[in-house]
Amino acid sequence: MTSASTPQGLARFNDLEESAALAALHEVCASTAWARWLLAGRPYTTAGDLYAAADAATNALTAADLDEAMAGHPPIGRPRPGDPASAREQSGMASASDRLKAEMVELNLAYQEKFGHVFLICATGRTGEQMRDAARERLGNTPERERETVRTELGRINRIRLARLVEADRPPRPL
Repeated sequence: MTSASTPQGLARFNDLEESAALAALHEVCASTAWARWLLAGRPYTTAGDLYAAADAATNALTAADLDEAMAGHPPIGRPRPGDPASAREQSGMASASDRLKAEMVELNLAYQEKFGHVFLICATGRTGEQMRDAARERLGNTPERERETVRTELGRINRIRLARLVEADRPPRPL
């Protein structure tokens, strides 16, 4: 049980059965270690407590955990079919020109060839051009620097998704 001062959406998350909470967290981040870390921290009194735990969990991810998290993300410009969260997050590419979309496909391929994983960026609120420019710039990173950039971007994505998960006006649903 959570306190009466806990926001309604967060209280609802805290009160979910373990399997339902784990599934909801896995929709936020595909890393099992990350989801289990947050699950172990329940109940959370404030959203800030939840976000701090999420940041700590993201920072603690091993290379394999980070790979698992990235595997849950589709390439930029190709949101998962039938996944409204994926389409919403990548909406900046929806109105991009065919030329920009084609360029993004090429950048995604070059990035994946260089780093061995999907180009991960917090796409929410970014235009197609901004995502393209970020991909171009990040192709110049060393693998070590890029790994830390990916960790930072994953943390941003996770915070946005967690906020959506614990909104007070509706129960958790698939993102």
